Amino acid sequence: QVQLEESGGGLVQPGGSLSVSCTASGRYFDHYGVAWFRQAPGKEREGVAAIAADVDEGVLGPTYYSVSVKGRFTISRDNSLNTVYLQMNSLRPEDTGVYYCAADRLLGVTDGYYLSALNYDYWGQGVQVTVSS
Repeated sequence: QVQLEESGGGLVQPGGSLSVSCTASGRYFDHYGVAWFRQAPGKEREGVAAIAADVDEGVLGPTYYSVSVKGRFTISRDNSLNTVYLQMNSLRPEDTGVYYCAADRLLGVTDGYYLSALNYDYWGQGVQVTVSS
């Protein structure tokens, strides 16, 4: 079992950059797939990026991105710190929302699987990201 806590976020102008972090408590964090979801007011929660568990000791698993953020967002992890990062560049007003990280022991291999909220049991409380001039 893991507990997740997001940090970072805030207000940024369109075209700017921002980073959010997700730090986990618990053991064997490298065995967990981790994803970032976001939810805008009145909209469903959307998976934007995910990183699979390590494929081998010290070998990071693959990453997955939604079409809406591919090429602009980068997910990464530092298992020594039990932390996953989401670097967001070229931000747009439509990127505004509460960003949640989620984790679970996952067995899938597709982006649809990793970006589905149904596959995650552990969630953080969320952090606000606002893109506005």
